[in-house]
Amino acid sequence: MARYTEAVCRLCRREGEKLFLKGERCYTDKCAMARRAYAPGQHGQRKKKLSEYGMQHREKQKARRYYGVLESQFEKYFEMATKKKGMTGENLLRILESRLDNVVYRAGFAMSRAEARQLVRHGHFTVNGRRVNIPSFLIKEGDTVAICEKSMASEKIKAVLEANSARPTPSWMDVVNEEGKAVIAHLPSREEIDFPVEEHLIVELYSK
Repeated sequence: MARYTEAVCRLCRREGEKLFLKGERCYTDKCAMARRAYAPGQHGQRKKKLSEYGMQHREKQKARRYYGVLESQFEKYFEMATKKKGMTGENLLRILESRLDNVVYRAGFAMSRAEARQLVRHGHFTVNGRRVNIPSFLIKEGDTVAICEKSMASEKIKAVLEANSARPTPSWMDVVNEEGKAVIAHLPSREEIDFPVEEHLIVELYSK
């Protein structure tokens, strides 16, 4: 499957804000945004006035890169969002938040979404007791995501759980860090999604 393999810090600099793509590094002075808070490239420091389309495109790219999904996947999620009741933009963010790799990251079982995807692909997690190795698997209300019993003995997993033990978890899930288990109390509302994106611009982009 195609996947972005270049320096991910360039993506944050291109969008002009931290997307927290490298986990713990993003919270230190080593973060590229802390040292070079301007777009990459020789003309990166020039101020550019975006057109209406440019602003819509940038919001879409920011959301896509934040959640680590491909263009085709993002379009699929948008189509799903349009068919659900409610506001399309909020539906889209709720779908992205319900991806298994995002839930694993939000629960504190991985340092970044990229690491969460890798751990899921390697079969370290179960959903309602069944092993799932598909990062894009969509979690539903009431589901239980847990680290496999054998994986709990891994030094890597233990280190991640210890590092994230004090990290706040979303209000829409109940997490027991010591047991490596998270129960989805409900799918998040817009107020419970802390990602700073203007989703209405994404809707306007795809509505053209």
